[in-house]
Amino acid sequence: MIITAKIEGPWDWCSPPVHLFSSISARSTALHMGPMEPDSPLPNRLTHVSDKHPRCMLAEFSSMRRHRELCDVVLNINNRKIFAHRNILSACSPYFRAMFNGDLAESRQTEVTIRDMDEIAMELLIEFCYSARITVEESNVQTLLPAACLLQLTEIQDICCEFLRRQLDPSNCLGIRAFADTHSCLDLLRVADKYTQHNFQEVMESEEFLLLPVTQLIDLIASDELNVRTEEQVFSAAMSWVKYNISERRQNLPQVLQHVRLPLLSPKFLVGTVGADLLVRSDETCRDLVDEAKNYLLLPQERPLMQGPRTRPRKPTQRGQLLFAVGGWCSGDAIASVERYDPQTEDWKLQAQMSKRRCGVGVAVLNDLLYAVGGHDGQSYLNSIERYDPQTNQWSCDVAPTTSCRTSVGVAVLDGLLYAVGGQDGVQCLSHVERYDPKENKWSKVAPMTTRRLGVAVAVLGGYLYAIGGSDGQSPLSSVERYDPRQNKWTVMAPMSTRRKHLGCAVYKDMIYAVGGRDDCMELSSAERYNPHTNSWSPIVAMTSRRSGVGLAVVNGQLYAVGGFDGTAYLKTIEVYDQSQNQWRLCGTMNYRRLGGGVGVMRSPQTDNNF
Repeated sequence: MIITAKIEGPWDWCSPPVHLFSSISARSTALHMGPMEPDSPLPNRLTHVSDKHPRCMLAEFSSMRRHRELCDVVLNINNRKIFAHRNILSACSPYFRAMFNGDLAESRQTEVTIRDMDEIAMELLIEFCYSARITVEESNVQTLLPAACLLQLTEIQDICCEFLRRQLDPSNCLGIRAFADTHSCLDLLRVADKYTQHNFQEVMESEEFLLLPVTQLIDLIASDELNVRTEEQVFSAAMSWVKYNISERRQNLPQVLQHVRLPLLSPKFLVGTVGADLLVRSDETCRDLVDEAKNYLLLPQERPLMQGPRTRPRKPTQRGQLLFAVGGWCSGDAIASVERYDPQTEDWKLQAQMSKRRCGVGVAVLNDLLYAVGGHDGQSYLNSIERYDPQTNQWSCDVAPTTSCRTSVGVAVLDGLLYAVGGQDGVQCLSHVERYDPKENKWSKVAPMTTRRLGVAVAVLGGYLYAIGGSDGQSPLSSVERYDPRQNKWTVMAPMSTRRKHLGCAVYKDMIYAVGGRDDCMELSSAERYNPHTNSWSPIVAMTSRRSGVGLAVVNGQLYAVGGFDGTAYLKTIEVYDQSQNQWRLCGTMNYRRLGGGVGVMRSPQTDNNF
């Protein structure tokens, strides 16, 4: 007997007829041959999995439901009757499976009443069980989601949440967040939270914001992730909420104001706006919060002891890092000027000047404050220190001086302490090292380096402090040593390939980069990097300019070389290293030419109006 099989392919075209020899004698022969080899084909077997079958079966079930054929249950919802089959509902919904397959009274009833359910939503969900198709839209999502939650149709829950996620807008995100919270849609709740925080400046102007319950308002303004340009915006939003219904909400003001980070406000706004507000002045708790903020702003040396939730800067998505260039030597004299670079706008802006001119100054950032250590003012060597607060754009001199005068000093922060390394005091090149504790406002000496070093570069990596290159007072050095604060001990490490003094260095992608400087006879453009895992240095591409007295820093994940001296002129250009292209490119100029200036990187301040 010959059987002709017609096999349909995935594009619904037909292959040529396939002839299979299937006869009694053939089958008998196969039986006598014994077991077939594993790789041998089975000519008398064809396995087929139909794509049409589930679609056709669902279509037939749906037709039977419409014609009320073999329906064995009627769902009564708000006097609306929906005919269905128990097996279909049980197969799709754990809710119905438990209802019809257990000992509940509904398992024996032919008509089941379901309360607190929207009948249109139920009709759509039952139809989905029979057709695998549903349309979610603005007019039905608010009834579909709770109904899907009740019936435990997780696929429909996910579709409803995805629809709401796509509808997020500053005018409705708070409502969607509350809706997601009510129905335990955790993914949608997380997305709505993030959207609300990211768009807070628009959300705070919506009516939904003014109608928030106090607990939700506090949850929102307490978030570290709130995307605000200044903390003033948070205060203004909180006061708008209180004054929307002042008779009922006035009592909530102290509770709400505790979550506004008043110490991060500008002094002018704190005194002139917050302190002058009648609602704030009339409440003792609010006045205490204002006084706390004033103390924080007026006593920067006490800030390490005053840290808390209200002093913690927020982490907005639009807030990046800024590069500060401090002091240096320009046109034959030391300078006190300070300027900052914003990589997003690529512009330099002048900031408040230091009280002293400082060349060869060491610069580092500790507790969101910028320290300028030592240097030379054009006439004498300095042991004084100044500290800059970006929130107020002011320098203060209430920092204890170092034990000796230092210029061409290396400065870095390790474990919350500020280290001053090497330098010269006008008499000799220094090997001694001291560190500053901001809590005690005190310097103390630690183990000296094995080598005297001026014009030394310092870097912190892996819990160690590295002293790199410099000069021993006679000639430039290529040597490197590392300080272990746990053992109070310096250890000699692999030297650089080039002797460098007045070089720049920074930690970039878990390696120490050393660039520029001066060897025995000229300024350098070459650069190299240190791998702590192999204790070895390797060269990288040279900068576009020769630079000694150069500053090097990482800002928003990019490596910048700032200023310096090229052997002929003082430089105000900066360049950035592109690792993917393995090249340096110029990216702007400072307002001042700077040789031997310091550089520091700080987060963009919460209050920009000071600048």
